[in-house]
Amino acid sequence: MNTGIVIYRSKYGSAKKYANWISEKTGFGCADASKIKIDDLAAYQTIIFCGGIYASGIAGLSFLRKNHQKLRDKKLAIFCVGASPYDAKAFEEIRTRNLKEDLKSIPLFYGRGAWDERSMTFKDRTLCRLLQKAVAKTAPSAREPWMEALMCAAGQERCDWTDETYLEPLMQYLNG
Repeated sequence: MNTGIVIYRSKYGSAKKYANWISEKTGFGCADASKIKIDDLAAYQTIIFCGGIYASGIAGLSFLRKNHQKLRDKKLAIFCVGASPYDAKAFEEIRTRNLKEDLKSIPLFYGRGAWDERSMTFKDRTLCRLLQKAVAKTAPSAREPWMEALMCAAGQERCDWTDETYLEPLMQYLNG
């Protein structure tokens, strides 16, 4: 029997939301990565890591990096969550920046998250507003997709772009 678990690292809730959807669709357990020890994963054949993207880094990926040798015989996948719409170039940059050496062969998937200023820390809210001001000076025709997403959220407390259809490529991988 194929047993699995979804572990997640979520700062503002979107990665956790996707992790719960993955858990529902697969019947796998679901747990916060900060509460998991490597020995807890020994019984599972499949491990899906779900983490938010912050400043081009996938949150919690250090857990996989640190424990990759102990997980190398498992079926692994990473589902990352960001506020921007999918963009092939940006996704490849995320892959290149985050999946180096031992992690290079792990399949990576993407889902669009949410924007919720109410749950952001003061520091994150301030940094986002400063970035919005800087991006506003860029001509709309010269903006990258992440810049457009940032400007779309400007002045809004909450935008939720999460969608279960982002999980389809991951589900195909798991069923393949």
